[in-house]
Amino acid sequence: VQLQASGGGLVQTGGSLRVSCVASGGTFGRATMGWFRQAPGKQRELVARVSVTGVIGYGGSAQGRFTISRDNAKNTVYLQMNSLKPEDTAVYYCNTIGGSFSWGQGTQVTVSS
Repeated sequence: VQLQASGGGLVQTGGSLRVSCVASGGTFGRATMGWFRQAPGKQRELVARVSVTGVIGYGGSAQGRFTISRDNAKNTVYLQMNSLKPEDTAVYYCNTIGGSFSWGQGTQVTVSS
């Protein structure tokens, strides 16, 4: 399964972005999907997750600011990010929770102070 993330960009502190990730084929519709991010010099971390049935969980930094959703008909998972902070700057990726799909290139999100 190939994953294509898009929608990143440069935004000022307090701004919003919505990133999307499309999965080509495979078992997207049966997988709990997550949004991950990796900042320079740091390990990749899980930001948010959504199950096939819509059960959602967030990492501490995302709680209250980010919203994850999915459209199984479109093999797409979304992450709406509000009240962005400079520390949210990272490359954002989607994948299954276990990282079982190919990671793809991700999409760069840069938040300026």
